[in-house]
Amino acid sequence: MSAIDISAHTHGHDFLGRHHRRNERRVWLVIALTAAMMVAEIAAGTLYGSMALVADGWHMSTHAGAMLITALAYVYARRHVGDARFSFGTGKLGDLGGFASAVVLALIALLIGWESLVRLANPVEIRFGQAIAVAVVGLVVNLACAWLLRGDHSHHHHGHGRHHDHDHDHHHGHARDNNLRAAYLHVLADALTSILAIVALLAGRSYGWTWADPAMGVVGALVIARWSWGLIRDSAAVLLDRTPQDADLPQEIRTAIETGTDRIADLHVWQVGPGHHAAIVSLVSSDPQAPSHYKSRLARIHALSHVTVEVERVSAAS
Repeated sequence: MSAIDISAHTHGHDFLGRHHRRNERRVWLVIALTAAMMVAEIAAGTLYGSMALVADGWHMSTHAGAMLITALAYVYARRHVGDARFSFGTGKLGDLGGFASAVVLALIALLIGWESLVRLANPVEIRFGQAIAVAVVGLVVNLACAWLLRGDHSHHHHGHGRHHDHDHDHHHGHARDNNLRAAYLHVLADALTSILAIVALLAGRSYGWTWADPAMGVVGALVIARWSWGLIRDSAAVLLDRTPQDADLPQEIRTAIETGTDRIADLHVWQVGPGHHAAIVSLVSSDPQAPSHYKSRLARIHALSHVTVEVERVSAAS
């Protein structure tokens, strides 16, 4: 039997986001900043006998730990990008990391809410000057971290890749990276608690409203819980291969394929990484063409990075 060259028909499965390495570096930098701030606060709090400093330090440690999930997900996805054991690549590992981080964020919201309710019932003496200084320094660090992590997570539209030549190093547009979004929300949650704390502490110092601090804690917990739920919902949708809701991909595919006697009998579309989608198209036709013909029709749909087409001949309806 003569050998057949299949090299022109094979392709890789690199479905990582366009800014994968950049985002990975930034998350490590944010972890370093957060960890340094955490150590400084715990050390200063222990030295000066400030419970507010120590508490804020340990609070930052939970966010640093959650962001470590984000960083390790980036590292693992990059190192195993060519591993054939992952059928559709490691692009969705970021969503797994985002889901895990979102669960941690929900637990943090629960802890803040519980501690705030306990403080409402049993008020403690607050050293306003010291506590405000801690909150301001924490806020500055968090805003710097948020600036570093700004970007892709806020966009909804699908990205740009090309399925017909499987060159995945081009621009993927503004694809949502749930892994980066998770790290960003942790930093944002910390910044929010700092802002609410400053407002509450200033009100407490000026008007004697000692209840303002724990009350703001409850407000912060509710906002963080809402962010957490959004991230859990979106990352779970990707992990469960839900058809993208914010993209009109299925309709685009139908429009491109269904001409003449060609009709789609079964269609599956799902996300395999930030800005990358896969599709399995099962079509019937009374005058079927080769699968490559239908793939060429889909070439203009940039969000598709991996396409499988199966064709079946059927008799034309009389």
